[in-house]
Amino acid sequence: MTAQPTAVITGAARGIGAAVVRRLRADGWNIVAVDLCDDDPAVPYPLGTADELRTLAEDSDGITALTGDVRERAVLDTAVQQALDQHGRLDAAIGAAAVILGGRPLWETTDEQWNALFDIDVRGLLNLARAAVPAMLPARQGRFVALASAAAHHGLWHLGAYCAAKHAVLGLVRGLAADLKGSGVSAVAVSPGSTRTDMLRETAALYQLDDVQSLGAHQLVDRLLEPEEVAAAVAWASSPDASAFNGTVLHADGGFTG
Repeated sequence: MTAQPTAVITGAARGIGAAVVRRLRADGWNIVAVDLCDDDPAVPYPLGTADELRTLAEDSDGITALTGDVRERAVLDTAVQQALDQHGRLDAAIGAAAVILGGRPLWETTDEQWNALFDIDVRGLLNLARAAVPAMLPARQGRFVALASAAAHHGLWHLGAYCAAKHAVLGLVRGLAADLKGSGVSAVAVSPGSTRTDMLRETAALYQLDDVQSLGAHQLVDRLLEPEEVAAAVAWASSPDASAFNGTVLHADGGFTG
């Protein structure tokens, strides 16, 4: 068994999830990296791939790749059990698995879009909490970190259902933190702004923009964020240094103004 901290990270194949895996591994963490690694009929753009997840795991012997859908509770149970079996501990559960859907007014949102957003972006976090929190409670320490979004705090044009799902992420985190009172385990959210990822390219497409760069103008830093910048915030939120940070949100959004 190892004294190195261990995390389960979902949505790990690419984007912010992959950046979090690399950042925590560089900080000495062991990682169980989970991703669907397949496309979804409800999502009209390509998702992360098995090759991306495999390449990520091959970068370091401290990363274990697990292919699976966060909508299936058994996948997260397996991920947590792998962390315990291989490393003897679980110190953080980080939920980065998400999709973005929209491009029309809220009242024209289809049931398929609504269900996909809430099943992946919200139920996926619930399943992660169900699997990971009981594994962290005996040690009386641990971090549950959910990736929310600037969209949880602003109404965004033609992204009403996505805004609702990400607002639900905040409610989940705050309710979980209340339930964890006095346990030594904390629950927090990190809300990124416009970050240079495949998902942001899909956001630009929904807005019929040819260039994602213009989305950076909505942030006071006047540029897009890089995934590594958000990963740094997630890494801090996952660390013992974040002991006073609980039931709230870290805005890693470059000063997003909507």
